[in-house]
Amino acid sequence: MKTIRPFLIALTLILGFSSCSDSEDDPIIIDDNPLSDYVMLTAIVSNTHSVEIYSEAQQAFTVGYNELFLRIKDESSDTYISNADISWKPMMHMTEMMHSCPTSSISVTENASVYKGYAVFQMPGNSEEYWEMEVEFTIDGQSYYVSEHIEVTAPTDGNQRVSVFMGSDETRYVLAMMPLEPEVAVNDIAAMLFKMENMISFPIVENYRVNIDPRMPGMGNHSSPNNEPLVYDAESKSYQGKLSLTMTGYWKINMILKNESSEVIKGEEVTDDNESSSLYFELEF
Repeated sequence: MKTIRPFLIALTLILGFSSCSDSEDDPIIIDDNPLSDYVMLTAIVSNTHSVEIYSEAQQAFTVGYNELFLRIKDESSDTYISNADISWKPMMHMTEMMHSCPTSSISVTENASVYKGYAVFQMPGNSEEYWEMEVEFTIDGQSYYVSEHIEVTAPTDGNQRVSVFMGSDETRYVLAMMPLEPEVAVNDIAAMLFKMENMISFPIVENYRVNIDPRMPGMGNHSSPNNEPLVYDAESKSYQGKLSLTMTGYWKINMILKNESSEVIKGEEVTDDNESSSLYFELEF
C-alpha cells in the first residue's frame, strides 16, 4: 500500500487537472464574425437573405467618402455566403428627380464572406428626400435583389469633405477627400475625383492635378510650407499629395483643379483680395 497510494494520488491529481482544463475550455465561445468590432449601419432583410452593411469607424452613412463592408446571410441556415457576385446602387429620391452617386465595384476581402467597396454621398437626406440602397447578388446562379431606405447624414462637425461643382468645361464633377487623421506635421492627403456622366454613372477622372493652399481663416489666413499638389495614382485610382498643418485648429484647404492640359477647371488663387477658393475642403482638429 505504501507504494500504491502515491501512485493513486498522482493519478487522481492528473485526472483532476485534465478535468479542470476541459471544463475551462468548454464555455469559450469563439466569435466567428470578422466584423464584430465594426459598426453595423444597416441590415437589409428579405425573405431569403439579409445584407449587412458595416463601417470600421463611422456611426452612420455620411455625406462624403464612405468605406463600407458587406456580409450576406442565408436566413434559413443562419450562415454567411462566400464568394457571391454583388453589385449595388445607392439612389437619391428627390422631389423632382432621382440620381445615384460615385461608387466602387464590390470586391471580396481576405475573408471570403466579407466584401468591401466605397460610396460617395453628395448630399444628406431630409424629411422629403431620401437615399435608397439597392443591392443585387448572385449565389449559385440564382439572382437576388434587396433594397432599403438609408439615412445619410451631414458630418457632425459641419466641415466640407466633398464638393460637387460644374467645371469650366461644362462637366459636373464630384471631388471627395478620403479619410484623414490630421496631425501637426506634413500629412499624407488623398482625394477621389469623378465626373457625372449621367444620373447613374460617375466614372473616375484620371491624370488631372489638384493644387492645394491650406489656410487658417481665424489666424490671419496664414498658410503653411511644404505642401505638395495631389496627383493621380493609377494603383489606388486616387489623387495623393502632402498637406502641411503647422498648428491645431480650423483649416480651409483651398484648391485649384487643373486638367491634363493644365487648364483650370475649378478654383482660384488665394490673394490679398481673394481670401479663399470656391473649391475647398475643411478640417478641424
